[in-house]
Amino acid sequence: MVGPNGEQVGIVRVEDALRLAEEANLDLVEVAPMAKPPVAKLMDFGKFKYEAAMKAREARKNQVNTVIKEIKLRPKIDPHDYGTKKGHVERFLKAGDKVKVTIMFRGREQSRPELGRRLLERLAEDIVELGYVESAPKQDGRNMIMVIGPTKKKAEAKAEQRRSREQRGAASDAAHAEHIETTELTEHTDETQAADQAEQVPTEQAAAAE
Repeated sequence: MVGPNGEQVGIVRVEDALRLAEEANLDLVEVAPMAKPPVAKLMDFGKFKYEAAMKAREARKNQVNTVIKEIKLRPKIDPHDYGTKKGHVERFLKAGDKVKVTIMFRGREQSRPELGRRLLERLAEDIVELGYVESAPKQDGRNMIMVIGPTKKKAEAKAEQRRSREQRGAASDAAHAEHIETTELTEHTDETQAADQAEQVPTEQAAAAE
């Protein structure tokens, strides 16, 4: 048997172990049933289950799942569409996701794969600060594919986004507090002016009477 603090109690009879657990107001939990002899531990089983659940929850929260986004382009894409697609790629990379870029060839375009390769190379140069070419352009039937990996890891990107949200929230709270303070100051000024005007009325009336 193992004590509540991890100390070795030794081999005891089941009846004695149950009595010790009752005296300590703890549970007797079998932790290694296949051992010879089986190992049991004195513990607060409810607290143990709660702590285990919290650890599992924290592990799930910190778990990072790799996501691959896909963007499809045409070899003769116009500048506006290219800018829009590049913006999507940049957003995915900032979030820590990989991006699979696919060039789709149609008809006679298949005889000019260099158009797709040049477009992919251009895209790689345009987003070099956010990502790197993880898989070089390669032909796959009618398509040409390149995979871009983010320079920031997913966990780092999520932490940065969380800090940014917190900073925006703090700035919003500060602006709101400043607005309230300004409003109170304005109201106080209006009240002071009203009081001054009220004091001037009797004086003006007295002057008129004279």
